[in-house]
Amino acid sequence: MSVNAAENASLTENDLGAIEKLTGAFQKIKAQLSRVIVGQNEVIEELLIAMFSRGHCILEGVPGLAKTLMISTLAKCLSLDFSRIQFTPDLMPADITGTEVIEENRSTGNREFKFIAGPLFANVILADEINRTPPKTQAALLEAMQERQVTVGRVRHKLPVPFFVLATQNPIEQEGTYPLPEAQQDRFMFKVFVKYPSFTDEFEIARRTTAVAMDEPSPVLSGEQILELQHLVRRVPVTDHIIHYCLALVRQTRITEPGAPKWIKDWLSWGAGPRAVQNLILGAKSRALLLGRSHVQVEDIQALAKPVLRHRILTNFTATSEGVSTDNVIQKLLEETPSRDSELLKDERFKKMFAS
Repeated sequence: MSVNAAENASLTENDLGAIEKLTGAFQKIKAQLSRVIVGQNEVIEELLIAMFSRGHCILEGVPGLAKTLMISTLAKCLSLDFSRIQFTPDLMPADITGTEVIEENRSTGNREFKFIAGPLFANVILADEINRTPPKTQAALLEAMQERQVTVGRVRHKLPVPFFVLATQNPIEQEGTYPLPEAQQDRFMFKVFVKYPSFTDEFEIARRTTAVAMDEPSPVLSGEQILELQHLVRRVPVTDHIIHYCLALVRQTRITEPGAPKWIKDWLSWGAGPRAVQNLILGAKSRALLLGRSHVQVEDIQALAKPVLRHRILTNFTATSEGVSTDNVIQKLLEETPSRDSELLKDERFKKMFAS
């Protein structure tokens, strides 16, 4: 039996039907988004992959690139509640999680504590300029992301599902900011770069946004359907070959790892942890389904390597002085890592790495 046939055998007929539904929904969502958002196809694809993988994203881009509009429009396409939080230096944890107030019970006359939910209690959260708020408030958001709950006083409150956080960072104007530590950035599945539009796209943006009316997107999926598709992503099988390839990419970024390339030790001061492997595999599963496949291919891993790894590896002074970015490091890794399992397992460098 071939690899593809073996993988298909582990999925039911209902699952294969759900894959067709997901692929169709993906195309419809892109069509609806294109009524409002011009271009940014790669960003939209990465956001949807993260959402169906139950992950969160950091978006980095200069002001005016429609990050907020893109996220609010995506929420409308998915029939989800949307909440935008503008992070500022004076924002406190209670401002986003909610707080307890004393309220009189009219039937008994007793005073009781009542919880007033904050803006975190929505399905899609835009955490605008997360690096402009103090660490205490950042930590409150990160608890919500990881545990999908908030703690107020001694009471834990479950957040609605699906729950998806998109945090934006401005690469300019860094004065007075509180950059997220690497350990906290690791909680985000992807770091997505929102780039300037092409000439053609910017021409269309100028034409649309200066007209009288703007198109409104139509809902494509409900929250319940999204949850079903998120469960489907987890059931997609992966071969040992895919796992070996992910491990090879990630473990090479660790400067103390046996078999790590010399140029990695020259350019990096810190490498990616186990979450990078997990997110590569989950993202690849989601991407395969969105493209109508029931199996993961190496090209899925390669397509997601940069958004998964770029915020999990730390370049040193040597790399900075040579103009080497994290994306340059990842690209070099992709070029030098064998994609075939037979070549990977025969390479002495990787034998040492996998044996450690």
